[in-house]
Amino acid sequence: MKALEYFKKYVSVDTQSDENSGSTPSTQGQLELAGIICRDLADLGIDAQTDEYGYVYGTVPATAGCEDLPAIGLIAHMDTSDAASGQNIRMRVVDYAGGDVMLNEEKNIVLSEAEYPEIAKHAGKHLIVTDGTTLLGADDKAGVSEILALCAHLTAHPEEAHGTIRIAFTPDEEIGRGADHFDVERFAAQFAYTVDGGALGELEYENFNAAAAQITIKGISMHPGSSKGKMVNAALIACEFAAQMPEDQRPDTTEKYEGFFHLCALTGDCEEAALQYIIRDHDAGEFARKKEYIAQCVDAFSQKYPKAQISVQIRDSYYNMKEVLKDRMDIIDRAADAMRACGVEPIVQPIRGGTDGSRLSFMGLPCPNLSTGGYNFHSRFEYIPLEDMDTMVDVLRELVRA
Repeated sequence: MKALEYFKKYVSVDTQSDENSGSTPSTQGQLELAGIICRDLADLGIDAQTDEYGYVYGTVPATAGCEDLPAIGLIAHMDTSDAASGQNIRMRVVDYAGGDVMLNEEKNIVLSEAEYPEIAKHAGKHLIVTDGTTLLGADDKAGVSEILALCAHLTAHPEEAHGTIRIAFTPDEEIGRGADHFDVERFAAQFAYTVDGGALGELEYENFNAAAAQITIKGISMHPGSSKGKMVNAALIACEFAAQMPEDQRPDTTEKYEGFFHLCALTGDCEEAALQYIIRDHDAGEFARKKEYIAQCVDAFSQKYPKAQISVQIRDSYYNMKEVLKDRMDIIDRAADAMRACGVEPIVQPIRGGTDGSRLSFMGLPCPNLSTGGYNFHSRFEYIPLEDMDTMVDVLRELVRA
């Protein structure tokens, strides 16, 4: 089967993860998709199982004479973002000749070349899009589908020599839990690649160091008519605190290797308020300084407002996988060579985010990230060129070739 056939099937299952869930996987849709994937692998004669946490593990055995080659892992995640609806996805394939793409005439939703100029370079290709009311789910069902299409090709062409290929599909990557229960020992690969990137050619082995910070402010509520000298308005303190974060270190004012403080949520009232931040930086020293700055601001506000109770919890989420992969550049070179063999020039760049591979690298499984071919992830304007998906299957073939 081609990647498109798998993709059509997989995007029909709503697999948005849920950060408020206490279970793994966090939603039932992911378990449903795990079952479908296992059946598809079984149809190819590939042994695959789902464990108690919803992870799918499978193995494509080495061809004769290649049993002693290193086992290579390929990983993608099954969940999708909750940034836009993942229900009732109406995908279609557009024969793209250039210009704008009308996604939904009734609602006048347009994939505009003016807003998304990179679309112009895909003229002459077939774009997989939605009707503009949901996300597409290419992040990361495109990666899942490309790995399945690779497996289908290899089982149909046993003459193509390759070593052992380990495959895994993880839940809850979008909420930062994709590696929580990943069994590296069971996976038994010497190194791996997540197929979870964007534009064709992306090759990433650097990502942010990441932390989450929650500031809690407890004030004193009083009737406003008799509150002079007594009220301590937690909501106002929270607003003032937010204003202390540097304007040039926000997501909307930074790019490339520049880190940031991102205010994800500010909630509260006079009596109690809370601010939720994520802290990001590629540089370990700057990352530490950003966390210290938050802590210093909390101390300063505690002194300024002694009647308030102000506290902070800072929790590290993941670290820059470059610290591991800088000593395994052979893995990066292997991926770059596979891309060039397929006529794709590698785009080596840092990830302004995270990936399962960052945590897996620190768990003993070196794991850079490869492109899927998709654009505008986590958006109603998400799309992926069909031809780029097929090219990524070819890249994976070259990657595992003996």
